[in-house]
Amino acid sequence: MKVYMDHAATTPMDKEVFEAMKPYFLEKYGNASSLHSFGMEAKEALEKSRERVANLIGASVDEIIFTGGGTESDNLAIKGIAFRAGKGHIITSSIEHPAVLETCKFLEKKGFRVTYLPVDKYGIINPEDVENAIEKDTILITIMHANNEIGTIEPIEEIGKIASENNIPFHTDAVQSVGKLPIDVKKINVDLLSISAHKIYGPKGVGVLYVKKGTKIDAIIHGGNHERGLRSSTENIPGIVGLAKACSLAGERMEADGKKMKRLRDMLIKGVLEIEESHLNGHPEKRLPNNAHFYFKGIEGESLILMLDDAGIAASTGSACSSKKLMPSHVLLAIGLRPEDAHGSLRLTLGRENSKEEVEYILETLPKIVKKLREISPMWRN
Repeated sequence: MKVYMDHAATTPMDKEVFEAMKPYFLEKYGNASSLHSFGMEAKEALEKSRERVANLIGASVDEIIFTGGGTESDNLAIKGIAFRAGKGHIITSSIEHPAVLETCKFLEKKGFRVTYLPVDKYGIINPEDVENAIEKDTILITIMHANNEIGTIEPIEEIGKIASENNIPFHTDAVQSVGKLPIDVKKINVDLLSISAHKIYGPKGVGVLYVKKGTKIDAIIHGGNHERGLRSSTENIPGIVGLAKACSLAGERMEADGKKMKRLRDMLIKGVLEIEESHLNGHPEKRLPNNAHFYFKGIEGESLILMLDDAGIAASTGSACSSKKLMPSHVLLAIGLRPEDAHGSLRLTLGRENSKEEVEYILETLPKIVKKLREISPMWRN
């Protein structure tokens, strides 16, 4: 049996998305900036797509900026605010995606100051910590909506209210939450919000930055003045059409998909926690409906992933291999795990196509692999 349980990394493209994109590769291939009929056809598709994306998050069409992906959206939001301000202080969290953390580190080299807020053992940021971190020259607060590793959902609405009361722009990386959780940008008080198409059954290489009316940011890519002058480059019309279709489908299917994934997620969590010395990472309730994240005492995550793959199960771990050494996940260290425990982590993220039979197969296979790895592990009590 082949089981794909790594939807937080990427999702398979929905067939309806692929069909929506095809004409814009082969027949409707005009440049949206051209004045002839081919260009006007592409321009029409671009603006209809903008409307579909806006509808999913409660935005206006002129607040949607198409980008090359979630990472670019994060960069545009953070650098765009910073470059506009010229100097100042930024507040973020210690568990952000590298697209946020590395951007903040880059800005520190340019003279900006950054506060990296801690989280509790579930990965939740305390809104009071955000408020207490605000300084006279704070120019941006950037806190993710839901964590990509452990699935914890952050109190974005409360943080957004604090930002609004202090007249500070607020950005959220919503790459993992869009399409899984209902989002109304006005209700959650965000000024900037990042989306990635390939996390919601759309194509890779296309994303969105929501920019609230009146929020001033500088461009980081310059050229032909596309996307209200904020993101120059000939628009990727097939990708944008695919993203828009994926957004429409997400809106239609969110409730049913969420219920199904949550049911299977809870089944996974219950079964996995029956394994000796297994532990759930992230909040037990305030978590994405498709995310189950664990650590196992006495084993190494890379080996676990490879053995699961041999059994036909695609998953991921919280450790990442570099050319020189194996580094534990910054997220797992931030929630208080010891490095050796962080190395023994497993992330299983469901999608709309997963089944009960697949979950049962995982629950039959995983305990055997954990047992086998512990038998050869110097970290386990043999």
